[in-house]
Amino acid sequence: MLLGFEDFTAQLLAWTLWWNTEHRPAPLGGRTPLQAWQDDPTPLRDVPAADLWTFTLEDAGTRTLTTRGIRFRKRDYVRPWMTGQAGIQVRIRFMPHHDHRIEVYHAATGRYLGPADLAGQATEEQLRAVRRARSARARRLKKDLEASQRERYAAATQAEAPQRLGALTGAQAEAELAQTAGSDLAQLAMPDLIPHAAPPADWRTPASLAALTTPGPPIRYPHGRDGSCAPDGPGGQAALPTADEDGDAS
Repeated sequence: MLLGFEDFTAQLLAWTLWWNTEHRPAPLGGRTPLQAWQDDPTPLRDVPAADLWTFTLEDAGTRTLTTRGIRFRKRDYVRPWMTGQAGIQVRIRFMPHHDHRIEVYHAATGRYLGPADLAGQATEEQLRAVRRARSARARRLKKDLEASQRERYAAATQAEAPQRLGALTGAQAEAELAQTAGSDLAQLAMPDLIPHAAPPADWRTPASLAALTTPGPPIRYPHGRDGSCAPDGPGGQAALPTADEDGDAS
């Protein structure tokens, strides 16, 4: 059985406390690790947390500082100290899995310039919404995985395509397909609901683009505007897609 994060943390801390304060390894002569540490006369020097932070960083190479900040992993990082510094070459260092901030150094001299924070960070409300959506998606994927693992196959004595066992009623099949269609938002999208704006009159445009922006009869959808299976449009006849000059369906 897998432990949750909180249970794992509690057990790890309990084990650490036992190891340091109760466990007595043979090499320590009957002492606990804590006692051995306290008996050691080696002088200690406290290191500032800011200095310790640098030991956790990985190098990400050089970048050019621009008026938008520093581009790292397709996102922009900014800080007020960057004002007036556009055009210089900098070296990026970052802590793995902590992508809200990066550390910036001068590429030529290695001099530390300062930190940079992720621009346009999502609000806490947006983060909660994303986490809820991810959790719901994870539950659906887990359910689908469990269903796929219940598949059974007929025995075979020679190399051939696998034969699935098990049967579904028509109602069961329709219910499962309806559930899948309801969760696939891509199937519900209607990208041609709002027509493209016409290009300027002095532009030389291909016939396919002109056709897309020329007013014509109402668009017909193979599935109704409300997502039902009934054809939309006069006569209940759905329009078939046509191919443009490049062979892409439009």
